[in-house]
Amino acid sequence: MHATEPLVPEPSAFEVEMVIGKVQIHKSPGIDQIPAQLIKAGGRTNLSQIHKLLNSVWNKQELPEE
Repeated sequence: MHATEPLVPEPSAFEVEMVIGKVQIHKSPGIDQIPAQLIKAGGRTNLSQIHKLLNSVWNKQELPEE
């Protein structure tokens, strides 16, 4: 099925902020080895970069090599 509009819109900055806000800081890091404390401590700059990355992955529909 081909559609001109995506079935689900790309994540908004607000949605990314809400999810990061819910991350528990006392859990072990995932496969990326980035601790939740670091993600949360990055503030608006970090939020903006994560949002750009997520939207890039969303639109290209592929994960980056790194």
